[in-house]
Amino acid sequence: MTDAQIGIEAINDKKGRARFVDLGREFAAGVENSVPQLRSEQLELIDPGKNPFFGHARAQLFIAHRGGKPVGRISAHIDELALEMPVEQGFGPGTGMFGYFDAEDAEVASRLLETAEGWLRDQGMKRVVGPISMSIWEEPGLLVKGQDHPPVIMMGHHPAHYAGWIEGHGYGRAKTLYTYDLDIIPEFPPLIQRIVKSGERSAKITVRQVRKKDWDAEAAKILGILNDAWSDNWGFVPLTPEEVAYTGVKLKPIIHEELNMIAEIDGRPVAFMLTFADINHVLSRINGKLFPFGWFHLLRWLRHPTGSDMRVPLMGVLKEFQNSRMASQLAFMMISYIRRNSVKKFDSTRAEIGWILEDNQGMVAIADAIGSSINREYAVYEKAL
Repeated sequence: MTDAQIGIEAINDKKGRARFVDLGREFAAGVENSVPQLRSEQLELIDPGKNPFFGHARAQLFIAHRGGKPVGRISAHIDELALEMPVEQGFGPGTGMFGYFDAEDAEVASRLLETAEGWLRDQGMKRVVGPISMSIWEEPGLLVKGQDHPPVIMMGHHPAHYAGWIEGHGYGRAKTLYTYDLDIIPEFPPLIQRIVKSGERSAKITVRQVRKKDWDAEAAKILGILNDAWSDNWGFVPLTPEEVAYTGVKLKPIIHEELNMIAEIDGRPVAFMLTFADINHVLSRINGKLFPFGWFHLLRWLRHPTGSDMRVPLMGVLKEFQNSRMASQLAFMMISYIRRNSVKKFDSTRAEIGWILEDNQGMVAIADAIGSSINREYAVYEKAL
């Protein structure tokens, strides 16, 4: 095969976006342990009319063809808010992104990456980071270790050979993200239990479940803490008010009060921990399709996800309390209550914590202290343009 036999199509309409999503689903179906996601949700994420990410971002989707057959896809996108962030936090002026990367072989991969880089270069970008599909808050990184078991809710799953194709095109690793596996049946070690009991004796500290009847207000509190707590982290891009409202609406159906905590000091919300039951448990059974009967199984699972694994995707403590003993105490209290409720109310046996940045010493220390171990590794790559 020669490069001339590969054609690249720019996608700019609704029908094209549907083909882009369906092509990704075809690739995913061929990856061992992959779980089909809801097509409607995948379409919405790349729809500028529905995803508020596009209120501060622009993107171009591409599909590669060979001999009339689609053989790969990629996105190139620019987040205006990411351009405003300090360079040392991962993005900054002149930094674009690529994402939604799938390719049939190394030749197709190279052409797709060249195309995405060319589009970004034409937009004035000097550097590219990826894969990030499409917001940093959606699916960051390429799975490079952990393909031997299925992904949990909201986690990307990619074949191992993609890493070699990206690295072979001149990309170096910018950051590594980990997820940690945890057996939640045993109690946490005695030291953690003592820290939790000490917090419970404090009149200043309250750790409570979220209130789903007030979910809009609760989500705003949580995401407000998140914007503050993560503001110095690598890869941080602030969530806009529109994204906060959108995220709250999208999360509400999968929120169970017993699994999500807010910590307060003297009545002021200062920390949170979100936990989601693994919807992939049911998506694998319905093949990611709501019709004709998938919606029934999904609704039944949403009411009570008995036996599902759990994932802790996000937690945060206001910056003013970080690097203090109270920060870790609040984290141990929240995760202890969530562990207990997951086992007693939902018959869960395991959980995953992540993503966690490789150099986030506080979260790595917490993960180690509760006896969890790394089970997946994601790589975010970078390249000068």
